[in-house]
Order: sequence, then C-alpha cells, then structure tokens
Amino acid sequence: MAAGLNLALVASCALLLAASCHGALEVGYYRKTCPRAEAIVRGEVTRAVTADAGVGAGLIRLLFHDCYVQEDMVTLSGAHSVGRAHCSSFIKDRLAAPSTINGTFASSLRRRCLAQTRTSDDPAVSQDAVTAASLDSQYYKNVLANMGLLTSDAALLSSPETTRMVRDNAADTNRQWERNFGRAMVKMADIEVKTGAHGEIRKRCRFVNKRVNSNKTKLGRLHGPYLYNYLLF
Repeated sequence: MAAGLNLALVASCALLLAASCHGALEVGYYRKTCPRAEAIVRGEVTRAVTADAGVGAGLIRLLFHDCYVQEDMVTLSGAHSVGRAHCSSFIKDRLAAPSTINGTFASSLRRRCLAQTRTSDDPAVSQDAVTAASLDSQYYKNVLANMGLLTSDAALLSSPETTRMVRDNAADTNRQWERNFGRAMVKMADIEVKTGAHGEIRKRCRFVNKRVNSNKTKLGRLHGPYLYNYLLF
C-alpha cells in the first residue's frame, strides 16, 4: 500500500495542482504563491487513498489517458496491479472466446461476473487477484501465469522483447520496477504541459468550462523533474 500511495501522489500532483503561469513550470514555482500547495495535495491524497485504494488507481488512469507514452508500455502496464475492471471490458475477448487465460482463473471470473441476476448490472473485479490493493510487480507474475484480466495484459507475451521485460519485472526483488514506473509517470506528466491561457481548471472534468467573460481559468501542471522528488520512498 505504501508504494502504491507514493506513486498515486505522483499522478495527483501532475493532475491537481494548478496556478497561473506565463513561463515554464519548474521546481519551486509555487514557493511564493502557495508554499504549502504540495503538502496539502499530499495530505488529501493520502487520506483518500487510505480510505479507498481505488482513488489511487483512478488518479493514475487519469494521467494515462492524458498523455500515454508508447515507448514505456510494459512498465506502465503494471498500473493494472491496482483498480477494478467491469466484466463487460473482458468477457467478450477473454471468457467468451478462445484465449490464453488460466482455466481456474477464468472459472472464478465467470462465477463472479454471472453472480448478478439483473442484466443491467455490470459487476467489477480486481485487476490483480493476488495483491489487489498494492501497486507492485505482482502484476507481471500474474501475466506470466496467464492471469492477466485484459487482452492488453496477455498481449505483453506476444513478442520476445516484451516477454523478456515482463519476466524481468516479475523477478524484480529490489523495487526497480517501482522506480522505472515513477520515471515513466514523470515523463508522461511532462508531455505538452498546458500553462497560462492555454488551459483551464475544469469545474466538471468531462466538459470544457462555459465562457462567461474574457477571464479564462488558467492551468498549470508540475514539471516532471519536480514530481520526481515524490519518488524518493
């Protein structure tokens, strides 16, 4: 849980801290305008993730959707070690059709997904059946055992290069994957950073704010090197 919490903090800082900015964001940018900004975010995210581990997974997903990096695919796929997936996201390809999924694991998923009697229900299951609340390298052991929930998980074994990377991460005993994951998250947070009038703090995440006057809500996002400070755990 501790490792997962620290990595979730990286995502939260990339997504939640905002301020007006006319130049590039850099380490110490918020020192004068809001000295405790980072501490406040850290405290709030700590409380939220402690109460519900799914919050951490959600923050990481938000950053993924914003700026996914192809070259770090195997490392970032380890985020599937936390969070839940609705049965509708994997039944068709992994359970209703021939696949490489582990038979015992598949049977367990079928029982859980079919437990609801109403057709409108779409149950959710943990993406990592072993360490569901921890963001760790157990995910890669699951993939090697054909216990990856999604098609994209199984696809990591489709080439010799990615299979080798999966095996290396599964055998990791010194938390190297966690450090690699942190660096990959920082790299994503540094892609096309929006500042000043080029962005906005949305009142509702799914919709662009309505323009009522010429004053735009301005957005800033922490620069990658600053976020790396949160990885020293």
